[in-house]
Amino acid sequence: MASETMSRRPPTLRRVRKDTRLATAAKEIAFLLSAALLYTLVRGLTSDRVDAAFRHADDVISFEKALGIHVETELQSLILDHEWAVDAANGFYIYGYWPVFVLTLVWLIARRPAAYPFYRNALLASGAFSLVIFAFYPLAPPRFLPWHGFVDTISQQAPTYREMNSPTFVNEYAAMPSLHFGWILLLGIAWVALSRVLVVRIIGATMPLLMFAAIVLTGNHYVVDAIVGGGVVVAGIGVAVLIERFKRQRAVQAAIQDAHSSASGDDDTPDDDAADGGTIPTQRTPNLSRVR
Repeated sequence: MASETMSRRPPTLRRVRKDTRLATAAKEIAFLLSAALLYTLVRGLTSDRVDAAFRHADDVISFEKALGIHVETELQSLILDHEWAVDAANGFYIYGYWPVFVLTLVWLIARRPAAYPFYRNALLASGAFSLVIFAFYPLAPPRFLPWHGFVDTISQQAPTYREMNSPTFVNEYAAMPSLHFGWILLLGIAWVALSRVLVVRIIGATMPLLMFAAIVLTGNHYVVDAIVGGGVVVAGIGVAVLIERFKRQRAVQAAIQDAHSSASGDDDTPDDDAADGGTIPTQRTPNLSRVR
């Protein structure tokens, strides 16, 4: 029995890292499931407020006209006669969101694990702010208002996508804020800040601009939706910064406590060699490994 125990090899560094990543992935799955549950609950709150969603849409259009930024129908008219442009807008709206979202999170977990918690916290915080807006301000998207001149290009060119996004699972009256724009903005910031490849940084900088164009040209969002989407992401980043500061303060306090504990331990057990005039006892340093 003893020989079997002694023959077991300690876990390698690669194995430890793999186990850590698996644990992180499991934790993130739990976060996503919680977010999905909250989203479903919020959809239940807004599903019976369709009239309010359309009233709010009229208010948003009037607000944009007052500011001189009601340009959605004019921008759509520039591409409707060009099938390639419509396909490009539809394609980026569909494939430039969830695939980019998932791949970026996987990249952060695998290649930038130290930075991942910051962006995860910003993502969750901005999502929480958005859920509050969804609950209290349901808003019908432009594609539901063809009498205002809006065109649903995805339903015309890619109806399968609409069928996959059934109203049973998707809140169709959650146009504001636009998380298509907001979260792509956040992920683009991560690409620019963390990538060492110039081409990747350039793509990260252009992704939010392309998504802004896509959400407007496809008739899925108003210009104001993108502005609010950017606002909730900035607020989410602010929350993430506060969390990082709090974590650092706790780590510093823990290091100071370690230093005090080490000092008190030295006072209680004086070194015999020092008492006899021998060598000076070595000084203990505080544990700063938790301070980043």
